Amino acid sequence: MKTPVVLVTGASQGIGAAIARTFAREIPGCRLALVARNEKNLRAVARACSKLGADPEAFACDVSDEASVTTMAAAVHKRFGPVDVLINNAGKFFGAPFLELKVADFDAQIAANLRSVFLVSQACVPAMVKRGRGDVFNMSSIAGRQAYPNGTAYCAAKYGVTGLSAVMRAELKDKGVRVCCIHPGATFSPSWSGSGVPAERMMPAEDIARAILDVHRLSRRTVVEEIVLRPQLGDI
Repeated sequence: MKTPVVLVTGASQGIGAAIARTFAREIPGCRLALVARNEKNLRAVARACSKLGADPEAFACDVSDEASVTTMAAAVHKRFGPVDVLINNAGKFFGAPFLELKVADFDAQIAANLRSVFLVSQACVPAMVKRGRGDVFNMSSIAGRQAYPNGTAYCAAKYGVTGLSAVMRAELKDKGVRVCCIHPGATFSPSWSGSGVPAERMMPAEDIARAILDVHRLSRRTVVEEIVLRPQLGDI
């Protein structure tokens, strides 16, 4: 069998980059479609994955924009063929009290965290359904299960990812496509920069990546519907 085509959004840094490196290291010859807006960082991740034995390609894309996603999906298909594993990891965070949050900031977080999952999944999943096989991992958050102050837009978006994942799972389970929703707590990554949380209280991004890889490797008779990961030293 050919090595899988794995598409990772938000692959230019943090958890996304860790996912790319983990698949590259653990699946020799893995064909990696690395997607993000920051093309310079994306190419650096691609080079690292290539050194680990993967066949990577960087695809600059705004995954919240329909036209950009359509162009990216066509380019990925031309380069690698249909996607076998889709990891919807792209997202952004901006904290503000509910009464002070600006509409533009609310819309931006809904677009980056939720709309992106919808758009990229619609672009990639039909080919999975056609082949009767595929894995989709949607990156929610602890914030998609437990609300907190100053998280209006982020929590709304991540709760949306949790709900969207459930609907996708219900509709796709008899078509050979597994859908898993990931709920990480505090993870050492750029999104937590400036938070004041010490690194030792956060999870390494590589642990999130390893959990995704391990679920992908399970037999096709098993689906892990959700993964909840929290730091051992803190309920964050």
